[in-house]
Amino acid sequence: MSKKDTKQKILDAAEVLFAEQGFSETSLRLITSAADVNLASVNYHFGSKKDLIKAVMDRYLAIFMPSTDEALTRLLAEPEITLHQVFDCFVAPLMTLTRIKRRGPEIFLQLLGRGYIDNQGFLRWFIVNHYGEVLEHFTQAIRKAAPELSSADVFWRLHFTLGTVVFTMASSEALRDIARTDFNEEIDVEGLVRKVIPYLASGVGAKPC
Repeated sequence: MSKKDTKQKILDAAEVLFAEQGFSETSLRLITSAADVNLASVNYHFGSKKDLIKAVMDRYLAIFMPSTDEALTRLLAEPEITLHQVFDCFVAPLMTLTRIKRRGPEIFLQLLGRGYIDNQGFLRWFIVNHYGEVLEHFTQAIRKAAPELSSADVFWRLHFTLGTVVFTMASSEALRDIARTDFNEEIDVEGLVRKVIPYLASGVGAKPC
């Protein structure tokens, strides 16, 4: 087996386990067993569990973030924007993650949610350090679309937004089955994402208390 194949097997096994069980609950022993490799291989390719987590995330972030930034930059050039338009900027970049795996969008958002649930501070630092400009453009877009929101409002509402999106994508297959069975509605992953956008835009833009 080539070094590239071994590295790919480790990444594939790790991302599934991290998404299902969380970063804290997934041991390197579980990963090596699932990938059918030895611990030395993980140490050789990644060095540590933290570096493996960052590599798993960056496989998605390296595609998602630049595409999102392009969309946000174009939107910020408009004289007036809406929150719906801001969230629309994430749809196409999210769907490009199917190039990595068929369920790439769902897996990515589950991993992102795990980073917060498991209190992985180093992962948040990694994202801010490598993709801070994208996050800043997102914040600028939110403020431009909803200038009445305070910094605290933006923090809480984006936190609730992440929770909503992560739950929705983690339950995507079940939700699509319910839509098909109960409402005779065929919906793909992109359609599901687009369904949640009006809810997110309304929630983030709700009049402050």
